[in-house]
Amino acid sequence: MSAASGLNPSQQQAVEHDTGPLLVLAGAGSGKTRVVTTRIARLLDRGVLARSILAMTFTNKAAGEMLERVTKLVGERNAKDLTVGTFHRFGLGVLRTEARSLGFRGAKFTIFDQADCTGVIREALREVRSSKGYDVGAILARISAAKNEFIEPDELERRGGRIRGTESSEYDEITALVYPKYVSMMRGFQAFDFDDLLCEVVRLWRRRPEILQKYRERYRYVIVDEYQDTNHAQLELVRLLCEEHRNVCVVGDDDQSIYAWRGADVRNILDFERHFPGAKVVKLQENYRSNAKVLAVASVVLEKSGARRHPKTIVATRAASSPVEVVVCSDADVEARFVGRTIDEILRSGRSRPKDIAILYRSNLQAPDIEASLKERAIPHVLIGGQKFFERKEVKDLLAYLKVVLDPNDEIAVRRIVNYPARGVGEVALDRLGSFATAHGITLWRAIERAIEVPELPRGAAEGCADLVRVMGQAKASFVSGDPASAVARALCDAIALKQDLQAASSSNAAATRRWNNVEGLLNVFQKRADRGLGGPKDTLDFLRVLALREDGEEDGQRDAVTLTTMHGAKGLEFDNVFVVGLEEGLLPHLRSQTERATDLPLGEHASSLEEERRLFYVAVTRAKEKLYLCRAEVRAFRGKLTQRVPSRFLVEIPSDMVEVREEKGGQQVDVESMRSGAAGLLAALGGFGLPK
Repeated sequence: MSAASGLNPSQQQAVEHDTGPLLVLAGAGSGKTRVVTTRIARLLDRGVLARSILAMTFTNKAAGEMLERVTKLVGERNAKDLTVGTFHRFGLGVLRTEARSLGFRGAKFTIFDQADCTGVIREALREVRSSKGYDVGAILARISAAKNEFIEPDELERRGGRIRGTESSEYDEITALVYPKYVSMMRGFQAFDFDDLLCEVVRLWRRRPEILQKYRERYRYVIVDEYQDTNHAQLELVRLLCEEHRNVCVVGDDDQSIYAWRGADVRNILDFERHFPGAKVVKLQENYRSNAKVLAVASVVLEKSGARRHPKTIVATRAASSPVEVVVCSDADVEARFVGRTIDEILRSGRSRPKDIAILYRSNLQAPDIEASLKERAIPHVLIGGQKFFERKEVKDLLAYLKVVLDPNDEIAVRRIVNYPARGVGEVALDRLGSFATAHGITLWRAIERAIEVPELPRGAAEGCADLVRVMGQAKASFVSGDPASAVARALCDAIALKQDLQAASSSNAAATRRWNNVEGLLNVFQKRADRGLGGPKDTLDFLRVLALREDGEEDGQRDAVTLTTMHGAKGLEFDNVFVVGLEEGLLPHLRSQTERATDLPLGEHASSLEEERRLFYVAVTRAKEKLYLCRAEVRAFRGKLTQRVPSRFLVEIPSDMVEVREEKGGQQVDVESMRSGAAGLLAALGGFGLPK
């Protein structure tokens, strides 16, 4: 195949492997996406039916890129029957197809996003009559961990709420109490959360082997990208689907496993040969991204890891060029100003465009100083990892209105809009509506339509319900008459006076303008879809469901701007120039990583949080293609006080002949010898690391 031309021998092996399990260990910048897409193209060239191929990854963006590249190789006609998407998208498709087997009324269900789920947790806390102010996000995270380990509510209660991989805490008992309530309420809402989209598929396949067999016969070749990021539920899904035909190819790198905090289990890739005996292992060890000096820094730190890993030797294919610079700044403000000034110089010289530059940090709390420095110099920039567009309140409110127009059975959406903007339907009135719905075996929306029949419902609340029913009826009639979603949404904004409500509720005109601009942004999204003929009820409802599947780290548009993001958020990205800031003990590695374990593994085999922080540093460094700056401050505010900072042990592990050191001074002179002496003593206490000479 011409598509396979130019592959190196290892890439060729991975592409040409025919049947049986295959593990492709793809080091940073080794061309794994090309291998995956060329492998799919070769399967099609060999006569494998496109509908028999399933490729799964972790973000819609990655899946879209994969499908686009395959389509370029084989043509749209040959690629149209491929199944390429995220794990959750695949799970959603299975559950929709098998909805009648799930026991839901009318074989329909709703997907709850994280905000919806936290609302259910709050209601469950009220049911168990907890008066303490618990962090509902922490409870939801523990329930998520239990679900992905297939721990049922009664089993979690027997364990006293203890979940593998989590520290014992006061949340054990309350989670054990809330978990069964949460599951019961979700079932009552006919709703699934994100975890259910995978876990319920596995449960269904275990319970109904004839349904599992149907999918085994359909998907004869399975490819999983970023396998190091899979959790236990994803492992079980892949294992069940592939254990019969064993035509499974997984691609990943255990050295880039950095998501244990959200359930990823590095053991899945480390133990692949145990899960699929006889697997062929191919190592992609040639790096096509970073210059040799950048790669040398990354490799030397990774080699000091004490964790179990697949041994790899990453070889640079690009010659050494720009040196790696270690920048010692007198304080955090000097660090921010250095970054801003240096980026300004790069842009003025014409060496790079803004989109070719990234600033990476361990915590979002480090971003404001950097942002201020860039704003001072009018440098365009985009923050990845802040509040996502579709999670903003005003955006979610308008989406909820559209959801109810198209699916009035979506109770969470109904509850969100029933008294927004305020129309006299408070908590007491809502409780009475809910009780009426339960007593008559109808939905909450149907109760709102019959509000005049609800006993003891205040007149104002009944009038508010009637007003809402009128507004939604007009919106539904607009859809029926053929109006696109863009027009329906704009009419809804006018009908509920959304702009005026935002102005009244905002603390300033600027805040009101910002929030209304978000609404306009959503209206523009729907207008662009309408321009492509995608404004009807069915495709709009499908679009709303897809929005609920948006993954962390995805953005809605790209522009020519400097990227600010966490090191976690930078995974999968690459830039000509990278600034890694805050390389100090307590930031990287993070303070809590020095006592926590990322996963609960047997002694001598465990991957500690500290080792995951090491892998995070490796990921950050290998985002750089040409120029890398490693920055730290001698003094930084910590918990409200200026404190002396110690260089990160990962920075200290880099031999001095691999980097060029520069000092950036503020109001005070930097006493380098004193700094080295003091830091060496502190580092010795942390574990015996010495400073480069």
